[in-house]
Amino acid sequence: MGMTQEKTYLTKLPAAPAGWHRHPNGGGLVEDTATAEDTAFVGPNAKVSGYAKVGDYAKVGDYAKVGDYAKVLGAAEVSGQARVSGEAEVSGQARVSDSALVFGSVRVFGEAWVFDSVWVYGDVWVYGRAQVSGDVDVHDYAKVYGSAEVFGEAEVFGEVEVFGSAKVFDRAKVFDRAQVFGRAQVYGSAEVCGAARVFGRAQVFGSEKVSCEAQVYD
Repeated sequence: MGMTQEKTYLTKLPAAPAGWHRHPNGGGLVEDTATAEDTAFVGPNAKVSGYAKVGDYAKVGDYAKVGDYAKVLGAAEVSGQARVSGEAEVSGQARVSDSALVFGSVRVFGEAWVFDSVWVYGDVWVYGRAQVSGDVDVHDYAKVYGSAEVFGEAEVFGEVEVFGSAKVFDRAKVFDRAQVFGRAQVYGSAEVCGAARVFGRAQVFGSEKVSCEAQVYD
């Protein structure tokens, strides 16, 4: 977009309030304390506030908000009405969309996708090609990676790892130091906790509970 076209585009938007400015690529509002590089995109209805940083070729679109000390870097995208705050970092080709809330010291990177009404917070890592969606809560020190999926109304917390092609969904809970991996599935109202491991093609469902140092596989 040329300089003249850029200025014409920006003049069609309401003036930025005191302490804010319009981003030259997209016209979104950027608080003067925040950083949004010219190579990034901040859409006309998006906001970057606090001491947040949007850099590289990252995109913040729709009505999304990035605040506090959060970072959106690489070719990552934050869209919909998503919120990224705290010291969270979204990078690589990761996406955070819809009404997702990502905050705390969360890291979402690789080609991971966090969407719907998810809450991801604490020191969580979501990466690889993992997907977290629905009304899920992922918190504490949990890691979801590989091609794993967590969705529905599931809750994953503690020092849990869900990875490989594993799926945790419905109202299932995985917590403490448990691991779910391979092609395993945990669903229904099932719980996997303690130092338990569910892997291979195992399925834990209904109201089953796997705990302590139990191993369920194949």
